[in-house]
Amino acid sequence: MARVAKKGPSRQSGPSGSFVFSSESVTEGHPDKLADRISDSILDAYLRKDPYARVACESLVATEFIVLAGEITAASGVVVDHEKVARQAIQEIGYDSAATGIGWKSAQFASRIVAQSADIAQGVGKSRKAKKVGAGDQGLMFGYAESNQDHAKAPDYMPTPISLAHGLTRRLSELRRSKKLSYLRPDGKSQVSVRYEGGRPVAVDAVVVAAQHKPEMNDAQDALHADIKEHVIEEVVPAEWLHKGTKFFINHTGKFETGGPAGDCGLTGRKIIVDTYGGWIPHGGGAFSGKDPTKVDRSGAYYARFAAKTLVADGVAERLQIQVAYSIGEPEPVSIGVNTFGTGALSDAAIEKRLRKEFDFSPGGIIEELGLRAPLYTPVTSYGHFGRTDLDLPWERLR
Repeated sequence: MARVAKKGPSRQSGPSGSFVFSSESVTEGHPDKLADRISDSILDAYLRKDPYARVACESLVATEFIVLAGEITAASGVVVDHEKVARQAIQEIGYDSAATGIGWKSAQFASRIVAQSADIAQGVGKSRKAKKVGAGDQGLMFGYAESNQDHAKAPDYMPTPISLAHGLTRRLSELRRSKKLSYLRPDGKSQVSVRYEGGRPVAVDAVVVAAQHKPEMNDAQDALHADIKEHVIEEVVPAEWLHKGTKFFINHTGKFETGGPAGDCGLTGRKIIVDTYGGWIPHGGGAFSGKDPTKVDRSGAYYARFAAKTLVADGVAERLQIQVAYSIGEPEPVSIGVNTFGTGALSDAAIEKRLRKEFDFSPGGIIEELGLRAPLYTPVTSYGHFGRTDLDLPWERLR
C-alpha cells in the first residue's frame, strides 16, 4: 500500500471551540447485551459446523423467559441445540437465578426459527461458495478512526468518550468476576461527558455509573459509591481530567438490586450506538449481532472500520469517516463516501479514489480478506465491536 507522510499533531483534528460530548456503555449483563450474546453464540455455533451457514437470529429475554426468532439455513446434517446454547450464554454471564435477573436453568424457552427466505437467498448467491456474493440487504454503514487519543496507553483509534465509557463497564465486570467487589451483579451502565477544547479532549465533566448489587448493599450505598469512585472511575479516567467541577452520579436512584431481564426486557440489536462509536459519527441503522457476514449491516461496517483505521494509521488523515451503501443482491457497493473533517493529508476525493483502488468492498471480498466465516462474534457482544485492544479481531488489524 502506498504510504503517506505523517503529519505532526494538529489542533484542528476535530470540531473547533469548546464543547462537551457524552457516550454510554453497558456491561455484559445488561439485558440487551444478554440478548446480543445469545444471538451471536448461536451464530458462532453454526459457523463452527458450517462456515457458509446463513444466520439471522433475534433474541428476547424477559423475566424468566427466553425467546428466539429468525431465519437460519445450514448444510444438511448440521444441528445446533438452540436452547442449550442460549442457556449456556446466560450462565456464562453470571445469571444463576430469578433473584439475580434470570435463571439460566429455570427460565422458560420458546423458539420460532425458520429457513432463510428463498427471495433473499437468491440475491446473496446461487452457490454456497459463490465468489460473487451479493449483499444480503440494502443499507448504509459507517466506519471511523481517529489518531488523537493522547491519553491512551494502547491507542484504539476510537473517540475518547466511548473508549472511557467502555473502560468503566469493563472494569465493573472485572471487579465482579474477580470478587474484589463481591456484591456486584452482572447488570450495569456507564456514561462519560468529555469536554473538548480546540478539538482535543481535556477534561471529564460528568461520570454516570449504575451498578447492580446484592440486597445487602441496599442500605450501604455510601460504601458502594466510594468503592465505585475509587476502584472503577479513578482506575479508568485519567486523573488529570477529573477536576473540582466533575460530577459523579453513582446509582443515582438510590439502589440497583433488580437488574438484568427481571428489571427490563432485552432485545438483540438495541444497543447499536454502544456497539459502534458512541454517537460520535452517524449510524447507518443496522445492528450487528445474530447476523452472518453476508449481511452487510455487519461485514460492511467492519470493513469500513478496517479501511478507516488502516488509512489513519498510515497518516492519510487524523480523523476519517467512511460511508458505504449497498443494494440487496448487488456485489459492489452503490456508493462510497469520505469525510476527513479537514484533517486529511489528501483531499476527500483523492482518499475515496484510493479506497476504491486498494480496498475490495464487495461482500465476498470483505468476507475473504477478513476471514469472517469463522466463529468470531460472541466476544464482541459486550464493550464494543471496535477499538478492542483486548482481542485479535481481523477488522482491527492494520493492513
